[in-house]
Amino acid sequence: MLTLCDSMVADHPARPVLVLSNDPSAKGLERAAARGIATAAVDHRQFGADREAFEAELIKLLDAVEPDIICLAGFMRVLTAGFVERYAGRMLNIHPSLLPKYKGLNTHARALEAGDAEAGCSVHVVTPELDDGPILGQARVQVEKDETADTLAAKVLVQEHRLYPAVLRRFAEGKSGVLQLT
Repeated sequence: MLTLCDSMVADHPARPVLVLSNDPSAKGLERAAARGIATAAVDHRQFGADREAFEAELIKLLDAVEPDIICLAGFMRVLTAGFVERYAGRMLNIHPSLLPKYKGLNTHARALEAGDAEAGCSVHVVTPELDDGPILGQARVQVEKDETADTLAAKVLVQEHRLYPAVLRRFAEGKSGVLQLT
């Protein structure tokens, strides 16, 4: 859940204490381990439809390291209200759209279908409502005439890697306001 970006630098005020994934084969686990950061995986598939049992395992691991901030990235599981409320106000997520547009999945295809001139990504505080928390930052890209969902996704991903560390820095420093990257 807590992910690292290559742009995380020595003077960044946030320090990773655990990289936790619901996918044991996630590349972020390898990258974190190579940097000497603790890793863990809780495969959600082993829990079937029992989200509470899955989340209980996550909570056990998270609470053991007492994180100040939890950063979700690529975590494609809907969390229960109880889990979200446990970490209220200190769990962030990055989403590949300019929220409040296109909550949920297939954001790039939906932006193209709507004929949007721009797309982008948003970092927001996680709340029990899906992709609905206060927005902390956004980065925009222009949608080209011949754009596909894949090419748009690649452009937005570059901005995600710029935006998330910058928003995390501001959040860890206690700064408010919405960061806009262009």
